[in-house]
Amino acid sequence: MKFLPAGVSQALARRALVVDKHSPQLLFGAGVVGMVGSTVLACRATLKLDEVLSKAEHDLQIARTLEHREYTEQDRSKDVSIIYVRTTGEIVKLYAPAIALGAASIAALAQSNNILNKRNAALGAAYAALDKGFAEYRQRVVEKYGEEEDRNFRYGSQKIEVIDEETGKKKKVVRVGLDEPSIYARFFDPLSTNWSKEPEYNLIFLKCQQNYANDLLKARGHVFLNEVYDMLGIPRSKAGAVVGWIVNDQGDNYIDFGIFTSPDDYAIRDFVNGREGSILLDFNVDGVIFNLIDTPTENISWQMNS
Repeated sequence: MKFLPAGVSQALARRALVVDKHSPQLLFGAGVVGMVGSTVLACRATLKLDEVLSKAEHDLQIARTLEHREYTEQDRSKDVSIIYVRTTGEIVKLYAPAIALGAASIAALAQSNNILNKRNAALGAAYAALDKGFAEYRQRVVEKYGEEEDRNFRYGSQKIEVIDEETGKKKKVVRVGLDEPSIYARFFDPLSTNWSKEPEYNLIFLKCQQNYANDLLKARGHVFLNEVYDMLGIPRSKAGAVVGWIVNDQGDNYIDFGIFTSPDDYAIRDFVNGREGSILLDFNVDGVIFNLIDTPTENISWQMNS
């Protein structure tokens, strides 16, 4: 491209990049079209197969019944062999285009799947590295400032004054902001198919689903976040397909919806006490587990929250 103008070379490079980006879809489409074309060619070859077989049968009949003093059995066997070889060649010639196109189509489909697998592995590795870095950053914040400040930094919070129902006195509590929740946090509200107008029912439902999720984790060894979303009637997410919980010696080994992790949280307290029907659930996911589900685990001590 050094002989081309810079604008032209850049345009060609951009086009090549776009083609490479969409190569899995292009290869898959080509593979599907090729398989259809291969089927059509095979059908057309089959229509001509009777003619080839009839000619072969006619030639074999002549070779087997021909009687002449100069025509020996050795000649007969040789002719029969020639007829079989010739017929096989004609059949191969008939079906060669269909076979070649079918093989190319299978190769295109396999290459499309291979590219997608490599991209998914690369995305999973990048996501795992990002998740690990964020977890290490939060751990340093916790070590220096404590868990409460970590939560405040993560979500944003403000101190407000509320009146204690028992004493009637004012006191300051920390109310966690809801403008920037965790990327995994979701509201359990009327948009959920399992939400009820009765706050007490919602609390009981969430407790039961949390216990069920923990039982599933203990029995199977892993649970994806999308599976928990399904339990709660919450739409799935792309991240939920690869992150979740797994039994190992580094994670929490339990699933927590974040309902009782901060008793001073004003919104959570209102929900638990039945004054609020909706709540922001913040799940304690272990991070990316898709590449860890085949890792054996032994001697894990369970920590099931109440």
